[in-house]
Amino acid sequence: MSSIIGQSNAADPASSLEPLEDSVLDAEDQGGVHTECLTVNASGHGVRLDKWLSTQLPGWSRSHLAQVIQQADVRALHAPAQALKAAHKIKAGERYEVTLRPPQSSAAFVPEAMALAVVHEDDHLLVINKPAGLVVHPAPGHWQGTLLNGLLAHHAGAVDLPRAGIVHRLDKDTSGLMVVAKTRPTMDALVQAIALREVGREYLALASRPWTGPRQVSVQTDMGRDPRQRLRMAVLPDGQGKFAQTDVTCLASEAEGSWVHCRLKTGRTHQIRVHLAHLRHPLFGDGLYGGPSHPLIDRQALHAWRLSLRHPQTGESLLWTQPPPEDWLAVLATWGLGYNEALCPAP
Repeated sequence: MSSIIGQSNAADPASSLEPLEDSVLDAEDQGGVHTECLTVNASGHGVRLDKWLSTQLPGWSRSHLAQVIQQADVRALHAPAQALKAAHKIKAGERYEVTLRPPQSSAAFVPEAMALAVVHEDDHLLVINKPAGLVVHPAPGHWQGTLLNGLLAHHAGAVDLPRAGIVHRLDKDTSGLMVVAKTRPTMDALVQAIALREVGREYLALASRPWTGPRQVSVQTDMGRDPRQRLRMAVLPDGQGKFAQTDVTCLASEAEGSWVHCRLKTGRTHQIRVHLAHLRHPLFGDGLYGGPSHPLIDRQALHAWRLSLRHPQTGESLLWTQPPPEDWLAVLATWGLGYNEALCPAP
């Protein structure tokens, strides 16, 4: 279902655009446990299983992966009944499923006091303005100093909640608004609301190249892991991934790049980044998806700008906006533009 649906053409290429990016935690991410499916290529033929896995899974040591194999958390998909050892010699074309769990000895799930930028807080939920650079959930290479650690220190009830109440996440280098549950009923309700697309998530992005095509487009594709590089996501042929939809509006276009607004209709990993690259307008600072660097911003230029939802307990309609941070505004200034909320589409 790969399609780009144009909605209107810009009368003036130097006028309006729109924001985007956020993802619901997949089931495999819950509790810090996730699964990787790996295929042995020609260079891996004849290599020890533990050594090969260490080259495929950055952030996991070879000694820890040997323990993972010993715990039977590595399964040969081509021979499910086969008992594996670290010294097992692998062959090209073989496929392995690896279940990765945070080491019990790590400090992944301990409280760490940090200054959270709280936008809203009540007895049921918390809305924060996440700064760029803050990792949301512990993962290989980032077992400490994450938002989860900060939430465990922020309120006592977080320890009793899966993932400390985190129901969706932003990439490390994406700034902006996130909602977090403070009770289990609220967490369950928010997860359901996100799945039913009842939570409004809108982003602002600085995209490379002057805008081309219709001012408003709806990008609808299948998305999944890039088969050529496992660290990336990609647009996939119909039926080979999960459906993803991003509605994109150009707010302003300059010779250097474009200011865009993105509205998430689904929440796939890296969805906005992939869809803007698919439109041939990758984000500034997003080298993973072909975006050029920019002297004023050393991260992907993506900001979670507006969040709207119905309060799970009171039923009240709530809406928050958060202006982009200083590095973002500095880029707009070089384009002769200033942040103007009035340019952005109504929720």
